[in-house]
Amino acid sequence: MSHLTATGTATGTVTETGLGVPGYAHPLLAPVEWAELTRPGTPVHWAVLNVAEGPGDRPDPHCLEAAGRLRNAGVRVLGHLGLDHGSRPFGEIVSDAQRYLDWYKADGFYLDRAPADRADLPGVRRIAATLEALREDEVHLVLGHGTHPYPGYAEVADQLVTFSGAWADYRWSQVAEWTADYPARKFAHLVHGVPRTHLEEALRIARWQGAGTVFMTDRRGRPGQSDQFHTLPGYWDEIVSRIGRGVSE
Repeated sequence: MSHLTATGTATGTVTETGLGVPGYAHPLLAPVEWAELTRPGTPVHWAVLNVAEGPGDRPDPHCLEAAGRLRNAGVRVLGHLGLDHGSRPFGEIVSDAQRYLDWYKADGFYLDRAPADRADLPGVRRIAATLEALREDEVHLVLGHGTHPYPGYAEVADQLVTFSGAWADYRWSQVAEWTADYPARKFAHLVHGVPRTHLEEALRIARWQGAGTVFMTDRRGRPGQSDQFHTLPGYWDEIVSRIGRGVSE
């Protein structure tokens, strides 16, 4: 595994707190969104590439171009792998991961819908070890639990998404006590439906709860959908500015 300590950008700017982008729409549908991630000074830790609920059946030239631009800008490209809460066959996961590496030169993987229970930990540990072995260089792994998992998962991946949901829930959320044993770079929070007037409060909550990677958007989600993350938040420039100057200070 790699160790996320800072964000590199095309201009060499470094910041501790940064953005984790859970997956914009296809580059043909969201060209502005993908371009914004490579803007000099934008503090992006990683961006998830999800071609077709995975890598697709063949290399997509538009996704190849987007991935190349991100890497050239110093942004990690993570291939989207759905774990279906532990029910997806091991062979399918590994096959998709290999295609992300072969076609898009992925720097790591976002393991979406990752299980959180203790009983599933050995299976996820097996997956993580296999993914690390597929790539010669360091591989960055993010477990997309969306909630606080059993503490043992913290030793399996570089980062855990310990919150993914609506602002109405986030503003009253509580952090698990065991997370205090780890640095902020271990945790990520993804929050939708955050009004502009509450952006500062949302970032403050992330800081208090020890999340070093965040994504906040005013787009509202629908149950079981992720399209709230497919476009830029209306206050993109503001969140880039706030995080870029160090929200954790």
